[in-house]
Amino acid sequence: MLGEKEVNGILDRLIALLCAERNIQPPRLRAQNKHDCFRALCNVRPPQPASEEFIKLQDTYLRDYAERRGIVDVGGPEFRGAVTVWQGDITRLNADAIVNACNPTLLGCFQPLHDCIDNAIHTAAGVQLRLACDRIMRGGREPNGCVEVTDGYNLPAKYVFHTVGPVAYGGHVNDRCRTELESCYRSCMEEAVKRELSSIAFCCISTGAYGFDAAEACRIATDTVEKTLKETGARLKVIFDVWLDRDRLLYEERLRASGV
Repeated sequence: MLGEKEVNGILDRLIALLCAERNIQPPRLRAQNKHDCFRALCNVRPPQPASEEFIKLQDTYLRDYAERRGIVDVGGPEFRGAVTVWQGDITRLNADAIVNACNPTLLGCFQPLHDCIDNAIHTAAGVQLRLACDRIMRGGREPNGCVEVTDGYNLPAKYVFHTVGPVAYGGHVNDRCRTELESCYRSCMEEAVKRELSSIAFCCISTGAYGFDAAEACRIATDTVEKTLKETGARLKVIFDVWLDRDRLLYEERLRASGV
């Protein structure tokens, strides 16, 4: 791992390069605030190519940052079984693919330091992820329930599966919402099987700001995964990554009941 002095030097240079793109002066920061400043500047950065110097420094920093946080091996004992639940930050998992519940532009979250999964994944992957998504979308909007695939770049995961879940306005879940959420899980599973991946980690699609009832979303997620595994006969490890205690309990109870 990098030394503290080296990390600070890299962050200073990255922040300076990002500020130069915006024609602003770099702020004077304490060491403990530099990561957030770097992250915020990347969050608002448009999908445009970066210099070779920036990419080299960014990749060095993000890979060191990932190592410091701790990379979680999905081949470890806590992931025994075809389908498991894990509570924590999905960007730490070294699964073949992690699923990003993204917005229809696929460009990530532009709100500085926002706590959504879209922001977290783009932050950990690096600015290359937004640029790759822009090449896919070309200014268009992704339909709900489909999947687009990019490399993971600086994530421990090889790939990011981007899927747009349904919005349950006012918390009202209708048949369209149910069908589209099922399609999110099925599309990702089928893509993972097609690519012959060995593992995929799902987040809780649509249950945050999109307002989908958590218990019903859990039922749809587990039923769709179980059905797809049976239909395809795939030897695919599926991880339901959760952040909240509520969701962990829902998924654990559901998997116990289904016997997956």
